[in-house]
Amino acid sequence: MIPPAFDYTRPATVDEAVRTLADAGEEAKVLAGGQSLLPLMRLRLAFPELVVDVGRIAELRGVREDGGTLVIGAMTTHHDVIHDPLVRRHAALLASATATVADPAVRHRGTLGGSLAHADPAADLPAVVLALDGELVAQGPGGRRTIPARDFFVDYLQSALAPDELLVEVRVPKTDGWGFHYEKFHRVAQSYAIVGVAALVRRDDGHIAEARVGLTNMGSTPLRASAAEEALTGAGDADAIGRATEAAAEGTRPSQDMSASPEYREHLARVLTRRAVLTAAGMG
Repeated sequence: MIPPAFDYTRPATVDEAVRTLADAGEEAKVLAGGQSLLPLMRLRLAFPELVVDVGRIAELRGVREDGGTLVIGAMTTHHDVIHDPLVRRHAALLASATATVADPAVRHRGTLGGSLAHADPAADLPAVVLALDGELVAQGPGGRRTIPARDFFVDYLQSALAPDELLVEVRVPKTDGWGFHYEKFHRVAQSYAIVGVAALVRRDDGHIAEARVGLTNMGSTPLRASAAEEALTGAGDADAIGRATEAAAEGTRPSQDMSASPEYREHLARVLTRRAVLTAAGMG
C-alpha cells in the first residue's frame, strides 16, 4: 500500500531537528532507520504530515564511556551496537540480544533509539534496556531531560517523549561480572518474539545476590518480572531457580492474538525465564 502524501525534511543538527519538531507539533514523525515507521506508513496506521529524517546527524551516533555508564547515541545502528567493543565488554546482554533482532538487512538500518522510541512491547530491545536499568535522554526546546527506562514506556506504541522532543542518547550501567542471557520464542525465524526474556544475574558465594528479568510481549509495555527477581535472591541451585521463576508471569497482562493465548504466554514466560536465568547463572 502507498502511504498518504507527506512533507519531508532532513535537519543537520539536533537543535535544528528539535526546532522543526516544535514548529510541526503532533503532525510530525521522526525517521531514524525507518524499520518501524515506514511499515506503519505503508499500512496507513501512521500518517504524519511531516517526516523529520535525523539520519545525517552525526552527533546521534557512537558509543562512549561516562564513568560506570555507557552512553549510546540514539542513531547507533543495531549492527554497530552488536560489534562495538565497549558494548560487548560492559553491556554484553545488549549486544547479545541485539544480534537476535530481525535479519542483517534490518540490523544494518535499524537503530537502538528508533526501536526504543517506537515502544513496541513485542520488540526485543525495550525489555533489555529495562532489565539493564537504562536511562533515555531526550532533548526538547527547554533542553535535555533524562527518563528512566521504567518510566519511558507508557502504553502500546506510546513513550514518554513529547511531540517536540527527540531521543538523543541511551545510557546503560556497566554490568561487568554479571551473567546474562536473552531467550525468546518465535514460530518463524526473524519474526517478533511471542515471548522474550532478558536476564541479568550477579552471583556471590555460589548464590544469586541480585537478578533482573525483563519481559518482552507480556503486556502493553515491556515489563520487569519483579516477583521472580525477588524470589531469585539467594537461590543457589537449579531447583531453587525453577521454583523462583514460577513467579515470572505475576503482574503481567499478555495479549490474545493469532500467535498465542494469554495463558500460553504466561507458560512461556515461566519456561523462558527459567532457561534464561539458569544460563545467566552459569547453570544452563
